[in-house]
Amino acid sequence: MNLSAKKTWVVTYDITDPKRLAAVYRVMKGFGDHLQLSVFRCELTVRQIVDLKQALLGVINAREDQVLLFDIGPAEGRGGEAISSLGRAYAKSRHQAIVI
Repeated sequence: MNLSAKKTWVVTYDITDPKRLAAVYRVMKGFGDHLQLSVFRCELTVRQIVDLKQALLGVINAREDQVLLFDIGPAEGRGGEAISSLGRAYAKSRHQAIVI
């Protein structure tokens, strides 16, 4: 298993409390691209998905909230092409390093 290889994940959430909803959104912004209201696309290594799950468990109420994580494959393979859209086209964001 290549621990540095990235997989593409689609993460959706249904959070019942507005404060927790905002906290989940802030966590998710650190891990991926915001696609729609409660949907993010993330390219993550094994370590990063563990970190994401831990961060989310720290803010959700496991009895009231739900987070779904869909592994759609390697970021450089099927995962990069597995999302299609109806209506406005889906455009994968291109992350680039910023040198200051």
